[in-house]
Amino acid sequence: MRLPIRLLTLKSRRRAQRGQAIILGSLSFLVLALMVTLSFNLGHALRQKMGLQQHSDALAYSMAVLEARALNYYAVSNRAIAASYVAMNSVHAYMAAASVTGQMMRASQKNFNDIATIEAALCASCKTCFIHCIHALEARQIAGKFSRAGRDYDQKVRGLESNFNSAVRGLDVMVDNLHASQRTLHTRTRQAVQDGRNSGLDQLTRFSAPDASNLSDAVGGLNANEFDCAVDGMECRGSVASSSTEARAKVMTEIANATRSGWPASRKHKKGFGISVQRPNYLHSQFFRELRDIPNRGTYLVTSHQGTAKTVDDEGSIDSPGQRDQNPGRASAAQEEGTIFHQWRHGVGTNDYTSRVWSDCNGGGHDPNGAHSGSHTFQGVNANSFASCARTGNCFMKFRANPSSARDWGQPRVYSSLTRPLRMGDPSRAPWELNASAQIRIGHGEQGEASLSLAAQEGTVVSKALVYYHRFGPNGWREAPTLFSPYWRAKLHPISSEEAAEVLDAAGNSDGARLARVPGVSL
Repeated sequence: MRLPIRLLTLKSRRRAQRGQAIILGSLSFLVLALMVTLSFNLGHALRQKMGLQQHSDALAYSMAVLEARALNYYAVSNRAIAASYVAMNSVHAYMAAASVTGQMMRASQKNFNDIATIEAALCASCKTCFIHCIHALEARQIAGKFSRAGRDYDQKVRGLESNFNSAVRGLDVMVDNLHASQRTLHTRTRQAVQDGRNSGLDQLTRFSAPDASNLSDAVGGLNANEFDCAVDGMECRGSVASSSTEARAKVMTEIANATRSGWPASRKHKKGFGISVQRPNYLHSQFFRELRDIPNRGTYLVTSHQGTAKTVDDEGSIDSPGQRDQNPGRASAAQEEGTIFHQWRHGVGTNDYTSRVWSDCNGGGHDPNGAHSGSHTFQGVNANSFASCARTGNCFMKFRANPSSARDWGQPRVYSSLTRPLRMGDPSRAPWELNASAQIRIGHGEQGEASLSLAAQEGTVVSKALVYYHRFGPNGWREAPTLFSPYWRAKLHPISSEEAAEVLDAAGNSDGARLARVPGVSL
C-alpha cells in the first residue's frame, strides 16, 4: 500500500507546480496588458500633444500674418497720405503760378513808371528834347495798361479760388479718411491677436483642435501690447517712450517734401551771363503776347524766374532748406518769384515780382490779395495735430523702433499658450483607458492599495511668432524697419526661457513658468 500512496503524492506535487505556472502566466499577462495599455495611452497623449503644438504654432503664425498685413497696409496708406500732401503742394503750385501773372503785370507797370521817370528827367534836362516828355506820358499810359491787365488777371484767378479751396479741403479730408481706415484696421487686428478668435481665427481652432482651450486674456494682452508698441504714439508697456506729436509730424513732412515731383519742387530756369534766357513755359502764350504787345515796342526779359511748393512750418519759411529741425508741417505753401526787365525808348526798368499762396489752420492767405476770396484751411500734417491725434496715437502710423535686441528691435512678437486634455475620457472610444478616469487601483495585501494613471490629464504648449521687416533684393535686410515700405512678413521664431516663463505666468501656469526658468531645461 505504500507504493500507491507515494505515487499519489508525486502526482499532487506535479499538479501544484502546474498551478504555479498558471499564476505566474496570469501575472505576466496582466503586466503585458498594462504595458500595452500604457503604450496606447502614451501614443495617444503624444499625438494629442503634437497636434496641440501644431495648432498653437499655426495660431501664433496666423496672428502674426494678420499683424504683418496690417503693417503693410499702414505702409501703403502712409504713402497715400504723403502723396496727398504732395498733391496739395502741387495744387498750391498751380495757384501760385496762376497768381504770378497779375504780379508780373504790376512789375511791368513799375518798370514803365521807372521808364517814364527817366524820360521825364531827360525832358527836363534838355530844352530841345521835348520828345522825351511825350515819351514820358506814353510810358505812363503803358504803365496804366499794365495795371489794368494785372487787375484782370487777379479777377481770373479769383474765379478759380473756389475750386482751389474745394481741392484743398478734399485732400485734407482724404488724409483724415486714410488715417481713420488705419485706426479701424488697428483696432480689429488688435482684437484678433488679443482673443485669438476674431478675423477667422476661430475656424482654425474648430478644424485643427476643437477641444483646445482659447487664448487666455492675459496672453492676448501681451500680444495686444506688442502690436501697440510697434506704432509710435500708441500706449504700450516695456518699450521706449513715444516721441512727441511734433516729432512724428516732422517725419511725414520730410517724406512728403522729399517725394515731390520736379515741377512743384523746383521751377528754376537755366541762366546765361547771370540772366535767365528762358521764360516760364508753363504760363500761357497769350499772357506773353500781352507782355509784348502792351508796350508795342521795346524788349523785355523774364530773369531768374523760379518757384516752389512744399509743406512748411509757416508761409514765411517757404524759402528755407528742405530739411529743417522745426518743420512739423503746419501749412502747405507755394511761391512764384522772379524779375522782369523792360527796355523801351531811352529808358530801362527792372522790378521783382512774387506771388504766394498758403493754407493753414487760420484760413490761409493769398498774395496778391486781389486774387483772394474765401479761405483755404489746412489742419497740418498731424491733422488736428495738437488735439485728436494726441488721443488716438498718430495721424499716420509711424514705426516705433527699439534699440534692444531682446525686444527684437521693436518688431512685434506674437505668443500663443494653449492647453488640451490628453485623454479621451470615454472608454467606448478609447478602450485602452479602461474607465472614465483612466486610473486603476491595485491591492497588495497588507501593504495596502496603489493607483496608476494610464493617461496624462492635460497638456500645455507655448509658441512664438515674429512680425519682421525685410526688403527684397541684395542687402535688403540692412534696411531698418519702417512703415513706409510694405515689406513686413511673419515667421515662427524661437522663444527664450524668460519669454516662455512670462507667457506661462500670464496663462496661469506658475509651475510651468518655474520649470522654464530652470537653467539647462530645453524648450
